[in-house]
Amino acid sequence: MLLTKSKVFLTLTKARLSFSVVFSTIAGYILAADNVKILDILLLLFGGYCIVGASNSFNQIIEKEKDALMDRTKSRPLPTKQISKSNAFWISVILTLIGLFVLYTINYKTAFFAAVSVFIYTCIYTPLKPITPLSVFVGAIPGAIPFMLGWVAATNQFGIEPGTLFMIQFFWQFPHFWALGWMLDDDYKKAGFNMLPTGKRDKKTAFQIILYVLWMIIISVFPYTGLTGNLSLGLYGAIIVLILGLIMLFFAFNLYNRMDINSARKLFFYTVLYLTSIQLVYIFDKFL
Repeated sequence: MLLTKSKVFLTLTKARLSFSVVFSTIAGYILAADNVKILDILLLLFGGYCIVGASNSFNQIIEKEKDALMDRTKSRPLPTKQISKSNAFWISVILTLIGLFVLYTINYKTAFFAAVSVFIYTCIYTPLKPITPLSVFVGAIPGAIPFMLGWVAATNQFGIEPGTLFMIQFFWQFPHFWALGWMLDDDYKKAGFNMLPTGKRDKKTAFQIILYVLWMIIISVFPYTGLTGNLSLGLYGAIIVLILGLIMLFFAFNLYNRMDINSARKLFFYTVLYLTSIQLVYIFDKFL
């Protein structure tokens, strides 16, 4: 029974996704902190998971009926009645309150941006998904907050540094989500979702992916210029980040040329690898 409930909780909060998002927050914290405090790391891990998990849970509550229509999501806890909507709602509320309280103990700005993230994801992005492909632009905002949130947690300041981290992850969202949308376009349309910018798998969508990859590359190496305050990137770090970005650009062009699901899948999985890789490069660059 306990194992089943744990599995339902982990699925409801999308544990694997939540931990990957929290990793971005920890990376941002390490980049900013003069002295890394283990207590802050633990608070970010716990509070961050609560906030991301709550957002995912609220999302599944709102999309319960639509999830039942898609092969990818029909086995989630709510469509399969492993948990009631009421219980899922209260879990989401409790996670939100706990997460905000824990992050507030670090500083109030961290809690504020976390609250903004939950609100936009739950109250704007999720309701917009069946209405317009522009929902991806809205969803990119809460999706980009975690990286900058770590910097804010470490410094209690919002400026050019966390703003740059935000923009890196903001532009990264588009090739990431549009590659996923390309892969699952048929499944999404069963539930009435149009996640691609043109609503279909076409050259215009693939071209927009290329454009956003280019913007992502530019902002990712921009700290090398020394114009981003205390956020800097050395020559070797910039070269590695540039190479990683060019590899993504290759996958984006490959999708443009081939226009197939397999190319989109390769791009999607590389975007996941890319984000973690450049965050590690930034961290290593700071200490080496």
